[in-house]
Formats: sequence, structure tokens, C-alpha cells
Amino acid sequence: MATLDVTAPAVSRAEEILTTEALDFIADLDDRFHGRRDELLAARQARRDVIARTGSLDFLPETASVRADDWTVAPIPADLTDRRVEITGPTDPKMAINALNSGARVWLADLEDANTPHWRNVVGGQVTLHDAVRGQLAFTSPEGKQYALAGHGHRPVILPRPRGWHFDEAHLRRDGRPVVAALVDFGLYFFHNARELLERGSGPYFYLPKLESHLEARLWNDVFTHAQAALGVPHGSIRATVLIETITAAFEMDEILYELRDHVAGLNAGRWDYLFSIIKNFRDAGSRFTLPDRNAVRMTAPMMQAYSDLLVQTCHRREAFAIGGMAAFIPSRRDAEANELAFAKVREDKTREAKAGFDGSWVAHPDLVELCVDIFSETLGERSNQLDVRRDEVSVDADDLLAVDQTPGQRTEEGLRGNVRIGIQYLQSWLSGNGAAGIDNLMEDAATAEISRSQVWQWIFTGATLDSGEVVTRELVEQIVEEEYAALRDVVGAEAFESGHWADARRLFAESALSEEFPDFLTLPAYAVVLASED
Repeated sequence: MATLDVTAPAVSRAEEILTTEALDFIADLDDRFHGRRDELLAARQARRDVIARTGSLDFLPETASVRADDWTVAPIPADLTDRRVEITGPTDPKMAINALNSGARVWLADLEDANTPHWRNVVGGQVTLHDAVRGQLAFTSPEGKQYALAGHGHRPVILPRPRGWHFDEAHLRRDGRPVVAALVDFGLYFFHNARELLERGSGPYFYLPKLESHLEARLWNDVFTHAQAALGVPHGSIRATVLIETITAAFEMDEILYELRDHVAGLNAGRWDYLFSIIKNFRDAGSRFTLPDRNAVRMTAPMMQAYSDLLVQTCHRREAFAIGGMAAFIPSRRDAEANELAFAKVREDKTREAKAGFDGSWVAHPDLVELCVDIFSETLGERSNQLDVRRDEVSVDADDLLAVDQTPGQRTEEGLRGNVRIGIQYLQSWLSGNGAAGIDNLMEDAATAEISRSQVWQWIFTGATLDSGEVVTRELVEQIVEEEYAALRDVVGAEAFESGHWADARRLFAESALSEEFPDFLTLPAYAVVLASED
């Protein structure tokens, strides 16, 4: 039997999570599926090379029959049929309790982009989930404030989001190499909670991030099938909602649903990682794929409208749920005018999603839950979802999904500076252990840093011109990095600045934005910094 070596600092209650039986289960998963994961990562690179050579992407001819045939996914469990509002956030106890008390229908318990993979967060997140499943989660802040689960009312269904296939967990090793992080996050939660959830009338449900192909969905399906059999859990108990947040996955929505048809619940449309993926895959394709300021790219842009409409049509044709994007606004306790403007934008965006046929949407803050519920309820009426809205009129081809050059908006110095400033701020937070950072009244996660640094890289590489007429060069970006870094130091204060991770954050951002080669994921070199800080 495969075994694991744990090379990690001590963490509170780790002995409850890292039991011998749980580690054996993880070791078995990694032994069976690590090699296939590596093959799929290599396939990603091979596909990227083809995109670089051709500057194009299309629907797969070899899976045309899957797209054409009539089939549906397995019936959705009762507790997942109403998803009109979902709250997302990390698994630290305070934010978990606030999410579970928010009145949302679903809590996306984020072990991925909103979570720095410090070992204390990896294990601590599993402790939080263990207690949340059993209704016994409580927390006392350092200031003595107590947080506890509400004793009455609806509690959200829990959907953890494990890390993506590209990530390894350095603290757990099998035969001398790190274990696949996705299998750690999934495996620990499933091992400790699957039976408990089923006994409580729910089930082990998940969000799956950053898939790039239906073959990656097939791997997850095989993991699910084996895990259920290994623990004696009924086949089909696991249900996953897949984030369509890569451009390649957008061309394989039918195929992803088909591969997971016994275990899927729906698809989700996520904006920032989707834009990041477009830049990453078409980074050699020239100005046609050069985006305006990231905040100017709305879901109403032609390529985003095509992606959104196709997702709803595909899901509902297959009787799966379509979940909309994030309302990341954090209401201010001191600025009523800013709140009013922001709430108006949230209402506009969620109304668009509801009218487009989405079954629900995400919010990042409890204060937005009621607003999102009200908006979707206006459209839903007495229905729990919109599976009956088939969107048969939608017709999307490859050119529609790749119409980047039809995206309205300008490239501005303000947008460039914002990418630099927010990217550095977020990385400082991530390195400090907080993967869900409030910046400028928005809840940011790792996708923020990825789109920020990749857009700067793209503008340099393509010689993009700002609306002022100035060309974006390496020298200009270096100057702006210096200026924004100094401005952040003035705001934070010299003492706090020196005690934080600002220097590493600046270095990581600058290296990724200015490098000749495009790093596929910024969080991987950032993880190396985290590991060094734990030594």
C-alpha cells in the first residue's frame, strides 16, 4: 500500500484530520491518479503550442456526436435545486460562520483562489469544514468577540472548491514527490464528511476549478467513482459544479458535462480567470487578442455575451444548472453614496444574469445576499430554477467566442497603474496567509493577481498603446512599479511595510509581468515563497 510522508509544521487539531486512515486514502488516490494528472498537464502545454502556432481554437471534431446527441445529466439532488444566491469565501472560521449565517443557498468553501496554501490554512480549512458539516462551528476572535452558527433558519449547502490540477501539496509526499493538491483537498473532505453529509440528507458536493478540457473532467469523474467505491458510498453521491474559467473549456462545455454526467450539477461562468486564460493561450497572437483595461471588460462585451449565453443554453439542454459570476463589492460602513452606486451596478449585473436564464449567482459579502435573492426571485417567481429556459435562439461559433478585438474599452494609464497596485497589494496579502483580500471595496482572490500581471505582460509584449498615445514598454512599467510601490509604502507606513511581505510581492509581480517567458501560474512561484517562510 502507498504511504505518505508528512513534512509539515504542527497545526492545531491536525491529528483529527491527518489520521492514518485518511492519509492512506489520499495516498491511494495519488498512487492511482498522479500519473494521469501529469499527462494532462503535458497535454495542456501541447495544446497551447498548437494555439500559439495557429492563433486559433475551435470545437473538437472528434466529439461532435457528444454535442449533437440528446442526453442529460443525472437528476440533481433536492438540496441543490435552488441556487439563486451563492456566497463564496475562504474557510477560516469567522468568514465561514458569516457565510453560513448569511441566508445564501450555497456556500462555496474556497480551498483554492481565496485561500493561501499555508499548511495551517490547508489543515485548518478541513477542520472548519468538519465542524461546519456537523453544525458545531464556533470561533472567538483575539479581541474576545464570539461567532457561532445561527440556531435556526436555512443554512447554505456546502460546496468546497479544491485546488486546481496544476498544484502540488509540498507538505505531503509519496515516494519522495509532492502529492497532487486537488486530491488532498478533495480526499480529506470526502473521507471525513461524505457519510455524515448523506446521513443529514445532503451529500459531498464540490466546485471544480480551472479545467481546460473534457479529459480533465474525465479524470475527476474517475476519481469520484473510485473514491465512492473505496468508502462504500453510493455511486453518484458526489455532485460537482465546474467553473468554465478557461477559454479551452468554453469550447468543451457539452463534453465536460458528458464526462461528469453521473456526478455533475452544473457549470459556472467566472470572468477574471477566463480573461487570464485568453491572454495566456493567445499571448503570441498579436494585437487582435489584446484587451482593454480589465475593469472595462463587461459581461456584455460580444465575446463574453457569447460565452455566457452558450453556457446557459448548454447547461439547460442537459438539465444542469447555470450559475453566474461574482458580485465582489464589499459594502462600506462609512460611505453611503459609494454603496448606492455599487448596489446599482450589482442590481444591473444580476438582473442581466437572471434574464439571461442563469439559475443563480455569486456574491462575496453577506450584505449582498438579500439583494441577489430579490433580483432572482423577481424572475423565478414560484420556480426554484430556470431549467425550463432553454435559450434555443442562441447560436455561438468559434469566432463569437474569440471576438476579443470587438471588446469595447480603452487601455489607460489608470488601468495600468491599477493592475500594478492591486497586483502587488493582493500578493502581499496572499503571502501573509490571506487569500481573500478586501482592496478598494472589492473582495479579490488569486484571479485578481493573475489577470493584473498577465494584462501588463500582454501590453508590453504587443506594444499596446494607451489612450494618451503612450506605448506600454518595459521601462514604463518598471517606472510605474517603482512609483506605485513607493505610494503603497507611504499609505501602509514604514514599520508595517518592513514587517510584511511587500518586497516579495513586488518582486513576484514584476518578474511575472516583465519576464520574457510567460509564467503559467503566478501562484506557483508565490507558493515557493510561502514554503520558505514556513521553514
